[in-house]
Parts: sequence; structure tokens; C-alpha cells
Amino acid sequence: MVIGDDGFSNGFFGGIPPVFIFFFVLIFVLVIGTIIFALVRGIGTWASNNAANVETQNCKVVSKRTEVRGDHDNFRANTNYYVTFELYNGTRVELPVSGPDFGVMVEGDYGTVTYQGTRFKQFTRQITG
Repeated sequence: MVIGDDGFSNGFFGGIPPVFIFFFVLIFVLVIGTIIFALVRGIGTWASNNAANVETQNCKVVSKRTEVRGDHDNFRANTNYYVTFELYNGTRVELPVSGPDFGVMVEGDYGTVTYQGTRFKQFTRQITG
């Protein structure tokens, strides 16, 4: 093994087998690529929602669901709430909603939903008397 004047053997990566260098670079590129992909996808969804028209339509709440994601190591959990609205023309739209909005809607409720793209804005219940 030849030691250079700087105390390292043939440069920084000189003593490391090429297969380790390959996998290190591969993992680094995959991590950076995943981060870039997530950012581009998030920005694309945000831009698409901003470009969409704000729509208010008569609807019926046909289903509600939750999605719980958690980390078992530190006992933390995150809950996402979704409501499916059936619009007056029969089309169904599932939108993510906040916990408080989720709590006041009941399957079978009629009213008007306001949304922009995939972004929920408001649900106003139609009160029948």
C-alpha cells in the first residue's frame, strides 16, 4: 500500500473497494432522487389545485374513512381523514378533510361542498325540517 504525502493511501477513496464506492453512490443517488421526486410531485399537486376552479355543488356524504400512520418506536401516530361526496350528477369525489370537519359530518348528510381540485374548502349541511 502506498501512502501519499497527505497521510492517506492513494487519495480519499484509494483504500476502499470499488463495490463499496458503487453502492454508496447508488444509495446516495436514490435518496436524493426520492427527495426530488417527492418535491416535484408535491409542487405539481399544489400548482394543479391552485389552477383549478373553486366549485360549489350539491352533494350527499356517502362515506368517511380514516388513515392512521404511526411510528412504533416512539408511539406517535398521525391520522388523515377523508370524506367521499356524491355530487348531484352521480360523480363521487373523495377529499381530505380536517379532524373537526370530519367529526361534524355524518354519512347520509345532504348539503353543498366547496372544493378546489383535491383541496376541501367547506361543507354546508342542508337542514331539513
